[in-house]
Amino acid sequence: MNRCAPIALFVYNRLTHVERAVEALKRNELMEESDLFIFSDAWKKNDLPQSVADVRLFIHTISGFKSVTIIERDKNYGLANSIIEGVSSLVDRFGKVIVVEDDLVTSKYFLRYMNEALTKYEHEEKIISIHGYCYPTKQKLPETFFLCGADCWGWATWKRAWKFFEHDGGKLLNRLQEKELQHRFDFDGTYNYTKMLKKQIAGTVDSWAVRWHASAFLHDKLTLYPGRSLVNNIGGDDLGTHTKSLDGFQTTVAQSPVHLSDIPIVENEKARQAYIEFFRSVRESPLQRIKNKLRSHFST
Repeated sequence: MNRCAPIALFVYNRLTHVERAVEALKRNELMEESDLFIFSDAWKKNDLPQSVADVRLFIHTISGFKSVTIIERDKNYGLANSIIEGVSSLVDRFGKVIVVEDDLVTSKYFLRYMNEALTKYEHEEKIISIHGYCYPTKQKLPETFFLCGADCWGWATWKRAWKFFEHDGGKLLNRLQEKELQHRFDFDGTYNYTKMLKKQIAGTVDSWAVRWHASAFLHDKLTLYPGRSLVNNIGGDDLGTHTKSLDGFQTTVAQSPVHLSDIPIVENEKARQAYIEFFRSVRESPLQRIKNKLRSHFST
């Protein structure tokens, strides 16, 4: 394996979440071989600065990684700008990066999977990213599979792939409309990414993730997914900036390594259909809280 990719951890004001995310990362096999970069955003005008200060006090105690570098913003970037700038700076320096947000609890095999996949597919231009989370579908999924587009709950990419990220949401929407791809982009109408993109353009949602997905999708790029999730999102509470309820998306992280094998570098249509059925089941739920989380899930 090549040198381990640096880990970018993005934090803000949720101390308990950060503690759990770091605790999980420290259980990973390759933790001691990994450089950790922590991006701490400054507080917003209407937020309490003490909660940010508490997080900053904690992150300065973190040890055990190959190195720990802390970047404390002196102004509030917002999640989207913080991630875009942080990812860009690390891929420019290292050529690859593993991205984790403060509400993601990882399996102890997460870093192994990410680094092995980054090495295996480093020169495969068709592949734009590696993803660690897998939706809890009813159907059994392959050990690994590809889907068109990109995702945002524990992921990794290379400098050669991140160059496809398009900042301008308006350009992305125009291309989707010109090619009449909105229906497929929205997983056959079961998940309204197009609506989320329009909200990003209007400035009502601060989303880097929907632009990353659209950028990958429009270039017909693939993301590798694990059939058993290596990530669980614990951010569905009142402290979340966007997501308030994630009950339907909760999963148990893998208790054994996800094995990489040689699979066709094409979109797995059966896996795609399993995701479509999952999104449809969530959308059709009578519970309003699940409707709310569906709307907010991709607004990080």
